[in-house]
Amino acid sequence: MTTPSDAVVAERRHLINLAYRLLGSLAEAEDAVQETYARWYALSPSQREAISSPGAWLTTVAGRICLDVLGSARVRREQYVGEWLPEPVPDQADGVADRITLDESVTMAFLVTLEAMTPAQRVALVLHDVFGYAFAEIAEITGRTPAACRELASSARRRVRAARPAAPVTRQAEVIRNFKQAWETGDIDALVGLLDPAATLTADGGGVVRAALTPIEGGEVVAQYVAALATGAAGALRIVERTVNGRPGLLLQRGGELAAVYAFDVADGRITRIWAMRNPEKLRLWLG
Repeated sequence: MTTPSDAVVAERRHLINLAYRLLGSLAEAEDAVQETYARWYALSPSQREAISSPGAWLTTVAGRICLDVLGSARVRREQYVGEWLPEPVPDQADGVADRITLDESVTMAFLVTLEAMTPAQRVALVLHDVFGYAFAEIAEITGRTPAACRELASSARRRVRAARPAAPVTRQAEVIRNFKQAWETGDIDALVGLLDPAATLTADGGGVVRAALTPIEGGEVVAQYVAALATGAAGALRIVERTVNGRPGLLLQRGGELAAVYAFDVADGRITRIWAMRNPEKLRLWLG
């Protein structure tokens, strides 16, 4: 028999999924959910019994906490060394797949698009379009009217639609595999052919390791940049195919140590964007 306490604990996976999409960081998501439960258990037994839907209460509190974190995160990211990217997650390892549902709403392309939105837009879009919450419920979290939340989600949705449609997973896997082979052999011409002429590569080193501080733009420039990585540092290079945020990606290893996780966006048979996570603080899920 399921007790009220069991039902509350069972909400944890939903809350983690929500918070990760809102914050782009599993570590921050876990902290937000921990704080949500701390507030729940800080209530008196009579206060908890008076809540008709604990799940809705937990979601509302978690959403408000994430909204506050997003507001302060903008200040922190202005001081961040280089480009800030969402924390990539694997499809397996450390039980990540049991915590995060890997669908289109966690692809790196989608999370990066969310980063360009205001915190309120991000919350409205994710809660409504991904999790199916009504605008009246979202209004309680954001402190705005349902009509205002509807407009926030609409404007956020336009940003998402402005992006080029992603290739099917099987097609992306084929392109990434060809890119891996060209990278391993240092075939610049093949790399250029696989990259959109306007392709960009964005790296996140967090000021901890060396990484390009600004996006690298142009297919030919990106091709030369990644080719140089294969020869520019000591240690045997190994490139491994792995799923990154539910999409085909690559791991770059040097001397048996993980150096970077690469996520890609593919459209019309070519790579349009590459995201390289080099910050070791955001690679903890990939180690071991």
